[in-house]
Amino acid sequence: MPPVKPMLSKSVARIPPGMQYEGKWDGFRAIVHRDGDEVVIGSRNGKPLTRYFPELVTALLRHLPERCVVDGEIVIVHENRLDFDRLTERIHPADSRVRLLAEKTPASFVVFDLLAKGDASLLDTPQAARREALEAVMIGSGPPVYLAPATTDIEVAREWFEQYEGAGLDGIVAKPLDLPYRSDARLMFKIKHERTADVVVAGYRPHKSGPVVGSLLLGLHDAHGALQHVGVCAAFPMKRRAELAEELAPLRMDSAEGHPWAAWAEESAHEGARLPGAPSRWSGKKDLSWVALRPERVCEVAYDHMEGDRFRHTAQFRRWRPDRTPASCTYEQLEEPVRYDLRQVLAPPDH
Repeated sequence: MPPVKPMLSKSVARIPPGMQYEGKWDGFRAIVHRDGDEVVIGSRNGKPLTRYFPELVTALLRHLPERCVVDGEIVIVHENRLDFDRLTERIHPADSRVRLLAEKTPASFVVFDLLAKGDASLLDTPQAARREALEAVMIGSGPPVYLAPATTDIEVAREWFEQYEGAGLDGIVAKPLDLPYRSDARLMFKIKHERTADVVVAGYRPHKSGPVVGSLLLGLHDAHGALQHVGVCAAFPMKRRAELAEELAPLRMDSAEGHPWAAWAEESAHEGARLPGAPSRWSGKKDLSWVALRPERVCEVAYDHMEGDRFRHTAQFRRWRPDRTPASCTYEQLEEPVRYDLRQVLAPPDH
């Protein structure tokens, strides 16, 4: 019975041998319960997503067994590539907007595990046997409900690791073949791309605990020379947060006047530029105010991949780069993955 939390993965540097391998989908993780005409789509934290994806409810009724529980990912495909920004737009409080977006940007569901079928729970069934059962129940399924490709060939997994990024996936998940399903436990492994970039530190948000650095605000110059806000790095020990506040103190500005992101508080300004503090339905009432810094310092950060013109996830601080000028920190330095047609990823396997 819902809610059920999904099994999770922990990061490792290399693809481990002797496991089942799948692409790491960039969407909303979801556990789907179907019982006859009833469908419940639960999020990673157990909250229901059903009302936001009415088109998926219809599709899941058409393509899933009459009584089952499956684990998968809600994604949106745009121009044969995953589009996370369009997916986040689907979480909207107004039912009329939800219905409009269901037609304008319909979602798909990628299934990669089977937790129950009929009266039988498969939670204690080993991964390899669950996959075999999943493939059996997914025969005959079709768009927008897909069976996630899987392989036990590590060489194929390495090819997928390089190719799938071009379709918007962000790595590989490895699952031990004898692994039972354990909710909320990090027993799988994820291998993600990591790249580095030199970025301008143009501000920071204070930490919730006091006057130390919570997260650094990062910028890159676009083709017109404008400094665009591309993300944050935030994982620092408390001692380091205090040191950063002291290091950056000489760059603090009394106000944002004259700063490249001075218009951040004006909602209309976000339409033509990427600024910190953009209105977000995810942030709710969270305080998005920040401390403006003269954009004179450069640091190197590690990131996994881009979502449009920003870092998809929180970047990782690597080191200061006193040898780099802020003007040299542009989008041109970023590595662009070779495009890969998502239809190739989602093509049905040969039976």
